[in-house]
Amino acid sequence: MGDGPNIKGSQSEPVMKGWLFKWTNYLKGYQRRWFVLQNGLLSYYRNQAEMAHTCRGSISLHGALIHTVDACSFVITNGGTQTFHIKAASEVERQSWVTALELAKAKAIRSMESEEEEEEVEEGSGSPEEWSNVVRELQAKLEDLRTCSELIAKHGGALQRALGELEINVDAESAQGKSKAVQERATLFRIASNAMMNSCTDYLNMALNHGHKWTRLLQHEREQRQRLQEMVETLAQQHSKLEQAAAANAQRPSNVVSASEDDEDENEFYDAVADGSNSAPIGSVVGTTSDGRFTLNIPTGPPHRRNSSDSSSETDETQESQQVVVVTGTSHAQKIEKEPAEVANESIESVGGASGSNTKRVRRTCVPDKPNYPLNLWSIVKNCIGKDLTKIPIPVNFNEPLSMLQRLTEDFEYSEILDVASRCDDPSEQLAYVAAFTISSYSTTSSRIGKPFNPLLGETYECDRMDDLGWKVLNEQVSHHPPMVAQHCVGRGWTCWQEFTMTSKFRGKYLQIVPLGIAYVEFQNGNKYSWRKVTTTVHNIIVGKLWVDQHGDMEIIGRGTTSGLKCHLKFIPYSYFSKESQRRVKGVVMDNSGKVNWIINGTWDDKVEICKVTGVSGSETNPIYETNSPIVAWSRKLPNPDSQKYYNFTLLACQMNEPEEGVAPTDSRLRPDQRLMENQMWDEANSEKVRLEEKQRAVRRQREAEAEQAAQTGQPFKQYEPIWFKQVKDEDTGGVIHKYTGKYWECKNKQDWSMCPDIF
Repeated sequence: MGDGPNIKGSQSEPVMKGWLFKWTNYLKGYQRRWFVLQNGLLSYYRNQAEMAHTCRGSISLHGALIHTVDACSFVITNGGTQTFHIKAASEVERQSWVTALELAKAKAIRSMESEEEEEEVEEGSGSPEEWSNVVRELQAKLEDLRTCSELIAKHGGALQRALGELEINVDAESAQGKSKAVQERATLFRIASNAMMNSCTDYLNMALNHGHKWTRLLQHEREQRQRLQEMVETLAQQHSKLEQAAAANAQRPSNVVSASEDDEDENEFYDAVADGSNSAPIGSVVGTTSDGRFTLNIPTGPPHRRNSSDSSSETDETQESQQVVVVTGTSHAQKIEKEPAEVANESIESVGGASGSNTKRVRRTCVPDKPNYPLNLWSIVKNCIGKDLTKIPIPVNFNEPLSMLQRLTEDFEYSEILDVASRCDDPSEQLAYVAAFTISSYSTTSSRIGKPFNPLLGETYECDRMDDLGWKVLNEQVSHHPPMVAQHCVGRGWTCWQEFTMTSKFRGKYLQIVPLGIAYVEFQNGNKYSWRKVTTTVHNIIVGKLWVDQHGDMEIIGRGTTSGLKCHLKFIPYSYFSKESQRRVKGVVMDNSGKVNWIINGTWDDKVEICKVTGVSGSETNPIYETNSPIVAWSRKLPNPDSQKYYNFTLLACQMNEPEEGVAPTDSRLRPDQRLMENQMWDEANSEKVRLEEKQRAVRRQREAEAEQAAQTGQPFKQYEPIWFKQVKDEDTGGVIHKYTGKYWECKNKQDWSMCPDIF
């Protein structure tokens, strides 16, 4: 290697630097790069000279996962947006770098938390009681200064009189006596002067200390006021635009379509997220008519990639697209129903059924009603603007009594779509049903605005519904920085697994959640598909009624035997001025030659129809796709009319947190703060939530201290590893993913939970 890694102890200098090999691409493979670890960032350059002007890439260690691949290789990833594949010259050098990276990560986490705690202390220092105490202390200091001033004036006058008498007196004996009196007066004057100086110093220090704190507090309040003012101005502008648009639409005849409607993409108004592109997005709707015709933009360029190995930002590649017209069949839509006999005859034992009994468990149909607890929203929200959602201490008043692990399990509420897909012989038709399944997972978000509980590290959730729904799932929180959930689900003829992580930002007016993980489904015939979820935005956080929107592009890609097959879906953002029905989703299924075989059309909160393309007319540049009658691939089952009383839960959501015997001690059903909230004991739930979070921080600090001690003594330190999942290389993407070890259900049958940590 030439130059080995250099370890520095100074805070301003790099903690570690040296030559390593970084994976670039399949053509060039691993390339030699100069890496620098400094201030919680790992950066790399082509050579040492580039350190002064050009950084080729960097990754923040706060929230990063560090995974050892083999003796010399390791991987650093921050949850999907960045991944560094690095190789060292020897195992010793690899261990040195991994140890330094783990310590730097722990230090970055501690630094961020200490800054947040300092901000909380400073933000909480502006109470009227504290101001009164400080004013009283300053007044007392000022009284001390006045007393010292009076003493100085008194002793100064006495000293002057003594000096005057000494000058007038010429007798040696009397002069000697007067000299002693002058010395006494001078000593008293010196003492009073020192007391005055000390009092001035105390007053100045106290004034500077609180003055600096109040200055920052005042600046913080100014910034918050400025943000609030900007939000109010934005709301006023939007309100004015809405009134103008409403007046214009009221005056325009309903049977006249103006030419300006062809430029709808330029005139669309988005409540929170603006689309800055001038071209129509993937799969976007350009126009729709009442005779079953609609227009799509089908991408013809390379597939969209959300993540990049060397950049933390999403790649905004401009894709070429072709505008096509779709003409659907005129007959009524056909609804696909599961064949009860065929499904009942499926062998449950073939997918590892938990029980051979024919007796079905009677489950609950609702949860306790949500109590009405008043809460000052702005007092909490104003200090959270611009922060990551996972860093905001949110009380249970904003939650629903479910964990994120349970919320992800609700993705399989309409698993019968995958049951139908598993019986499809045509891969394109199968992919169309998979697309309908991915859309159905968003159906509950239209009315669910409660935030699920953030899982603790090591928290798990199992849901065995093989007896009635035909699937069983296991979730585990495998990482805390960044928050990451691994999931594995087995159904009748299919298997799903995913690694869910996300990035989120709260902007005051709206909350945006961008999923970064990847999900897979594999059928018994070997067909496999993968996809990433779209962006979720919660609007009107401060003013107005909360509502949720899904928007963005989803690309479902065929893997293995279905390689080349893909489905493009466009979740169209909500627009006040769109002629389309809201929450619209449209897309196409294309084979490896780019031929469109199926059309997907519907809404993510109601139903999805799929149509097989039966013919193509028109020109090559402007084709018109003719389809048969649409098939209802998914239709939403509406919740109980009284569900508004209990968090708008569906029937499956009501059963998610139902107590169950024999589950792991880390199961979400056993989480005390969540159970207290469900039982309407919100004050106790808030206290318990704080206790659990403090316990988790204490365990992490102990683990970090052990890692530092091991590093100082040169002993290897075993990092935290999930219980039921392990990190492996994804054969399809080349990244690192958590895969199920297959041991949970066996341990449950034996009731062997000895490896489970005490997290509650």
